[in-house]
Amino acid sequence: MDTTDPDIDFDHYGVCCHCRDYDQKIKRYIFPEEEGRRRLVKIIDHIKKEGRQKEYDCIVGVSGGVDSAYVILKAKELGLRPLAVHLDNGWDSELAANNIHNLLKALNIDLYTHVINWDEFRDLQLSFLKASTPDAEIPSDHAIVSLLYSMTEERRLRYIITGYNIRTESHHPKAWSQGHMDWKYIQSIHRQFGRMRLTTFPHMDFWDYSRYILTKKNIFILNYLDYVKKDAMKLLERQYGWRYYGGKHYESIYTRFYQGYFLPNKFGYDKRKAHLSSLICSGEITREQALEELEKETYPMELQREDRAYVIKKLNLTDEEFDKIMNLPQKTYWNYPSYGWFYKSLIYKGLRTIYHRLI
Repeated sequence: MDTTDPDIDFDHYGVCCHCRDYDQKIKRYIFPEEEGRRRLVKIIDHIKKEGRQKEYDCIVGVSGGVDSAYVILKAKELGLRPLAVHLDNGWDSELAANNIHNLLKALNIDLYTHVINWDEFRDLQLSFLKASTPDAEIPSDHAIVSLLYSMTEERRLRYIITGYNIRTESHHPKAWSQGHMDWKYIQSIHRQFGRMRLTTFPHMDFWDYSRYILTKKNIFILNYLDYVKKDAMKLLERQYGWRYYGGKHYESIYTRFYQGYFLPNKFGYDKRKAHLSSLICSGEITREQALEELEKETYPMELQREDRAYVIKKLNLTDEEFDKIMNLPQKTYWNYPSYGWFYKSLIYKGLRTIYHRLI
């Protein structure tokens, strides 16, 4: 990590705030192997008991990526009866779709796919590009989480098993992307730059989100296991024909383009620094290996050119219109109406502290 994160700070040892925060999270949420398994078994037993009379006992979001694939595999091995849920936002790579199909077929797990209204979604994605913030992936992230929560409501379930884990994805500079669950922020950008109404887009307002976090439970099972990403990838490749897609979240064409082209070229943000830093802290790679990786292109230049042409065409833009977007003055989350003021307040910080003590 470096000062391309404008909010970063370093202590007198040269250790940055992200690594200090990582150490604190590891102490709080990661347990010795046997204790972690004991705690996980207790959680799994509770999920099974609560879902005993239902067709499924939990929801698992799947993207075709390694974390979600490994999570649903472990959920099956632990005896859960998950419903796999996938948001098709129009940007799935063929590789991701095949990964999902092959794994779920082998595990005999049902899949629910929500195909998003493309006209609405394109209008919202264009709005975020025109807003000129680094938050252009928020429409997808917000829709995915909203879909998972709504599926728990529909199926009368309480548990979402998620692939998020502290070991490999704890470095999150807010300046590089924020406002994921802030519907006021999303609406304000769409009202200013959009052209059509959002009538079917999966979303949560402030009160929906507040209700969900109080009544639903996200289970981060990888935090209870000795999770090593590279080992998980090898297992999935060997046993289920899963294939790697070239970078974190690159199973989505738009995410690959956003992280590998849009952010670095418009804002100078290279998300590989955050992803690799987490892997360094987890002991999966060395700092020297990460620095060597950063010497390479974010992903192959030929594929960047192909993705650029594909994104421009799919969003109904011209080259000139896209170049204009890339050259707009940089803005941030704080340039638009949002709930940011509340999230910075002492009231919210106090409520968040209480919530984390309860989970």
